[in-house]
Amino acid sequence: MLQIKPILAALKRHKAGTLLIAMQIALTLAIVCNALFIIQQRVERISRPTGMDENNVLAIQNRWVSVDGKDTGPLIKADVQALRQTPGVQDAIATNSFPLRGGGWSTGVNLQPKNEGKSAAQTTLYFVDDHALAVYGAQLIAGRNFTPDEVITADPKDIKSTAQVIVTKALADKLFPKGDALGKQIYLGGKDIPPSTIIGIVARLQVPWTGTWSDNFNDNAMLLPVQLTGTYTIYLIRAKAGQLADVVKNAPATLLKTSRMRVISGERAVRTYEQVRTDAYKSDRGMAILMGVICVILLAITAAGIVGLTSFWVGQRRKQIGVRRALGATKRDILSYFLTENLMIGIAGVVIGVGLAIGMNLWMVSQFEMARLSVMYVAVGVVVLLLLGQAAVLAPAMRAAKVPPVEATRSV
Repeated sequence: MLQIKPILAALKRHKAGTLLIAMQIALTLAIVCNALFIIQQRVERISRPTGMDENNVLAIQNRWVSVDGKDTGPLIKADVQALRQTPGVQDAIATNSFPLRGGGWSTGVNLQPKNEGKSAAQTTLYFVDDHALAVYGAQLIAGRNFTPDEVITADPKDIKSTAQVIVTKALADKLFPKGDALGKQIYLGGKDIPPSTIIGIVARLQVPWTGTWSDNFNDNAMLLPVQLTGTYTIYLIRAKAGQLADVVKNAPATLLKTSRMRVISGERAVRTYEQVRTDAYKSDRGMAILMGVICVILLAITAAGIVGLTSFWVGQRRKQIGVRRALGATKRDILSYFLTENLMIGIAGVVIGVGLAIGMNLWMVSQFEMARLSVMYVAVGVVVLLLLGQAAVLAPAMRAAKVPPVEATRSV
């Protein structure tokens, strides 16, 4: 405490350097706190389970050529049967989309007919057959699966609803919070659309999208027993354990052998589910890495700034330090002096930085619909910056402590 007054007096004589380091600490705290918060959100997003057994799954995107979309029903059925008989294939379906694919259908769900107001829930729609649960590896926790006779073939423009649907637990709980969704009727779309009955509930299935706009209904999915026609079809295949590599080679060949009136090409044409997941979260992973690099650079620059400024001050004060040593100050006293001086600058910096961090987060919340910054990140950031400052100043402070008492007389 006895050093506080001389430290304050010294800092007043070096206002520019003191203010510069304090502001650098403040800006670093504000940016690092928000960057770490963004990293945590991205990592959390990447780690979300899809509800699928993602091992041994292959997706093939197929586009028919020189075939009318309304005539593709028999061709798709032939493809699915051929795929199911391909060596190494455990099961296969044709569908419009699947979790993390990046594109699909979404719609509102109503609890009453002719409901022209806000939908009770938003959901994605997966058009599949009775083999979908096996291919997904999804867990049916209530009700039953579709039966083969319930699966219909329809043009995408003609399908409005189906008599039976299977929903995820998240969607069931959203529509029927009391937990009695099984057997209840729901309505897809607006007026004059026949109701659908919930015949089954699966534990979880994620929507095809990974953007923040879909976070509000991330686990709301509905399976409809429809084999869609059209010129674009996705085949989702589950390989037997240990045979995925063979299926990656054989499945496209099987499709081409069944019919050559198709195109299977491009980077996304044939992808294992591991590749699907990598592609889906490519931007999130990139953002997390970028934020991490920015944090490291800012912390390094701040530490270097503290080292540089303290070293400069030590050089300027060698005579003053020598005088103090000659008057009886120990090496420990000199070391303590510089550590305390840096701690005071650091505290001033983090106080300003806390305000900047909160203000920056509020701006991003309003501009980018981000979540509010957790107080924990600010607290951790304050501790890290203060410890970093003390670590950075340690080396020049130890050099100052080694200044001999004779230094006081050298310029006399």
